[in-house]
Amino acid sequence: MSKYLKSIDQLRTSFAAGSLLLSCFSISCSTPKQVAYDHELQRLKTVSKQTLAANVDEFNAYKGRPESDGPFNASNNKAFLEENIPLFLSSDEGMTKVYNYRWWMVSKHLKEYDDPIDKRKYWVVTEFFGVKPWASLSGAITCPAGHQFYDVRWLRDPKFLNSYAEYFMKGSASKLDQRENGNFLTYLSRPESHHFSSWMIDGVEAHLKIHPNANWTKDLLPYMEKHQHGWDSLFTVHNAGAKTAGMYKILDLYDGMEFSLSAVLGLIESKGAYDIYTPESWKEYYLGWETTGKAAESKQAKDFPKAFRKGYPDYYLVRPSVNSYAYANTQSLANLYNLDTEKNSNPTIQQKIKLYESKAKSIQENLLNVLWNEEDQFFNTYSAGDNEFGVGDYEAHVRESVGYTPWYFNMIPFEDHQKYENAWAMFSSEKGFYNAKGMTTAERQHPYYNEQAYAWNGRGWPFQNSIVYKAYANYLRNYKKEIKDSERELLFDYIQKLANMHGSDQLNIGEWYIPSDGQTFGGEQDYFHSTFPDIVIEDLLGFKASHENKFTLEPLLPEDKWDHFYLGNLRYHGHDVDVIWKKDWDTNKPGDQSMLCVWVNNKLVSTSPKLNAKLEINLPK
Repeated sequence: MSKYLKSIDQLRTSFAAGSLLLSCFSISCSTPKQVAYDHELQRLKTVSKQTLAANVDEFNAYKGRPESDGPFNASNNKAFLEENIPLFLSSDEGMTKVYNYRWWMVSKHLKEYDDPIDKRKYWVVTEFFGVKPWASLSGAITCPAGHQFYDVRWLRDPKFLNSYAEYFMKGSASKLDQRENGNFLTYLSRPESHHFSSWMIDGVEAHLKIHPNANWTKDLLPYMEKHQHGWDSLFTVHNAGAKTAGMYKILDLYDGMEFSLSAVLGLIESKGAYDIYTPESWKEYYLGWETTGKAAESKQAKDFPKAFRKGYPDYYLVRPSVNSYAYANTQSLANLYNLDTEKNSNPTIQQKIKLYESKAKSIQENLLNVLWNEEDQFFNTYSAGDNEFGVGDYEAHVRESVGYTPWYFNMIPFEDHQKYENAWAMFSSEKGFYNAKGMTTAERQHPYYNEQAYAWNGRGWPFQNSIVYKAYANYLRNYKKEIKDSERELLFDYIQKLANMHGSDQLNIGEWYIPSDGQTFGGEQDYFHSTFPDIVIEDLLGFKASHENKFTLEPLLPEDKWDHFYLGNLRYHGHDVDVIWKKDWDTNKPGDQSMLCVWVNNKLVSTSPKLNAKLEINLPK
């Protein structure tokens, strides 16, 4: 663990006024209360299973939906989900149903792949159904892999994510170059595992906090190192004299964000090959896929053929997103080597820990020193300092939602985190990212803001919701001395809007939505490009996993939103965990009966009368 995360934990503990840090053996309930709590646990387990079964029957009856990519379908998905997912039930029936729908959707994307290259069978997780031209040969795509890791890690059986990680880290996807075709809009050859940006190594670490496996980790670590070395060699700025030297770069498309305003501003500033982009004309050439064909026919594209690929500009950006991913992956390498029981006697392991901690610190310092803009009070995007065409080291003065990514990985140093916290003022501002139906991807006050185009110029994307909501939850829990009710309300408001967007008749998750007035998602159906179970479990209800034999629970749910919730059947470090919060445990008795209860292996181990308390639960040895 980095020193920054350690300091966060230490200081948050000392600052948490009124928070409760309770061990397994500090229960103060009387025996009759324990009996009542245990009885309610059994009741809610039964009801949650019944609700899940009824929901799955409904989902399986939906017409016109894509067929499953793998073996889990209407004939067997109910049994699979009942056995494998953390059960969830709340007084908010809509939220409960969306949670169950998202697990049903996940089951459709678990695919068995017989690899003709490796001669091995893998479990992979798909994004689109079928094998798209921009996918790996298995059909899996790296772009959403970080999100997929964070959701799938909660399955009780770790084999699915273990196998998926092996496929990308040491399987054929780590060796085969991404096939070039009409969708390969770049000139940079790279492995399938690096076709889009991702934070898969961090995702592996997040998985191992749920399902620790020392031998598997030790075997995979050298391959994870090689994976990160690929990012270091292929996607860093190699102009030593550039302001962005050594930082990580990516094309809009391969950061999962086809067209962004930060790219627009850099292209407008550029000359020569990119003269076609002006304040008056850029929408004709860089605003949705219908515009790149026109760019391909331009004189500039013909005069500078290497500056475009099928009309898409070969223009790299140094973004807060990809630099945060690199930090997270590198820090995870240090953290995972630090788990090795031989670290104190093995100099090589000690060197690895120091190497990756130092590398992570360097990435962090570059992001803070270069991408933070004091006047804008935000992390901005630069153009890469080694772009062959177009302006280099140009700072795009537009606030985009990717500027919140550093908080997703607790990348902000605690000792001076106040310097950066004003960025969150835009999260609740209608001039910033707040809109009637959900979060925007660019600040609304920018003159180029546009939520109607298939772009990241304002339109809402669940991919970004998943990043920013965890980033905000981390900011509240890990950086603030005291969390305000209004801040919990804001997080819940955003999550509720995301849930509502799934609809009420036939639920769906798609690619995008219109933040101002959208009622449903657009694009694909049952699309695995974002998280939701993880948003509920970790971000809203606050189940925080650890490499240590413990976990913490610190809900951010506002007390006035639900009457109760149950989270259970959760497999953690080989133990079974259940959590219940209720306002009213006995309807025949007046007064406030609020109680948050935690069971491990069906034994009540911790209680708190405060929903938003911080409970620290030590697991039995």
